Amino acid sequence: MTITVLIVDDSKLARIVAAKALAALQPEWEKVEAGNAEEALSNLTARKIDVAMIDFNMPDKDGLQLAAEIRESHPTMPIAVITANIQDEVIARAREVNATFVSKPLTEEGLRGFISGAALRLRTGGA
Repeated sequence: MTITVLIVDDSKLARIVAAKALAALQPEWEKVEAGNAEEALSNLTARKIDVAMIDFNMPDKDGLQLAAEIRESHPTMPIAVITANIQDEVIARAREVNATFVSKPLTEEGLRGFISGAALRLRTGGA
């Protein structure tokens, strides 16, 4: 079973960093990139996506709004909201949409907990 991860960030460099950290943890997982919420949603309708890693600060629609939309159609999908904006309100909003908060700068170590939890949920059929 191939696992496909959607990486959403308006910064190409941030997407590269996220993809590299993910590849170090799960090299066999496939990566799909989106530069904004609209691209992300079209990817979700066009193909099977198992995991989402979403930047918080994006134009038009922030990562938490996007996570809430994804949650409606994918209630058990592992979702990470990635941001340098470490405020209680942002963390609380991430929890409200059942998303994992991951702080920037994104590192392999910082992503490890989310990815291992996602892998476990996908293996045990929780997704």
